[in-house]
Amino acid sequence: MTSRIAVVVFPGTNCEHDVVRALTPLGVDAELVWHATTDLAGFDAVVLPGGFAHGDYLRPGALARFSPVMGAVAAMAGDGAPVIGICNGFQVLTEAGLLPGALQKNAGLRFVCTTTTIRVERTGTALTGGVPAGTELRIPINHFEGNYTCDAQTLAQLQAEDRIVFRYTDNPNGSVDDIAGVCNPAGNVVGLMPHPERASDELLGSADGLVLLGSLVAAAAAGDVRRRHSA
Repeated sequence: MTSRIAVVVFPGTNCEHDVVRALTPLGVDAELVWHATTDLAGFDAVVLPGGFAHGDYLRPGALARFSPVMGAVAAMAGDGAPVIGICNGFQVLTEAGLLPGALQKNAGLRFVCTTTTIRVERTGTALTGGVPAGTELRIPINHFEGNYTCDAQTLAQLQAEDRIVFRYTDNPNGSVDDIAGVCNPAGNVVGLMPHPERASDELLGSADGLVLLGSLVAAAAAGDVRRRHSA
């Protein structure tokens, strides 16, 4: 049975088709799901893609956290299903309390749009299953509020619990401890600012994102198998 991955579309999302295009060749059904949906039954994973959900009014993700779909996203996260937030999706996950910390304006108040190198710090998450720690990947970034921040206690907890999934090798936005992505304690919820879907073809300059998307597909398939055996 082919795994199904929901790609949530908020008003203002603009990377949803990129995610579907990158995931589909990997052998899954990647399907667009409108934010007013309240039931994600039948899906094995969910991706919150990049963009400007609800116009980024108030602050990025602050309105999207109240979208009807977020209850179902939280339920999937609680059930151990892979839940991924990319760029604006990462911001939504922090606003919704599914990941700690927050994303603030970049250092120097500069919008950054470039390809950066990130280092895998934690293996075994929904995005890094089987990816050795220390692996470096070239992945594009495109954000103004990608500067990850948290208080000292939260940072110490993330470090102690090995929940920093990615770090920048050359920090482009001022993120504390060079953080590019973090996860929840179980490792099934992962948020990152870089866009792996934009590094899915050498013609785009890098295919390094396929390492991460392939891990997501494998995690979705593993959950699908578990659910079928427990049905």
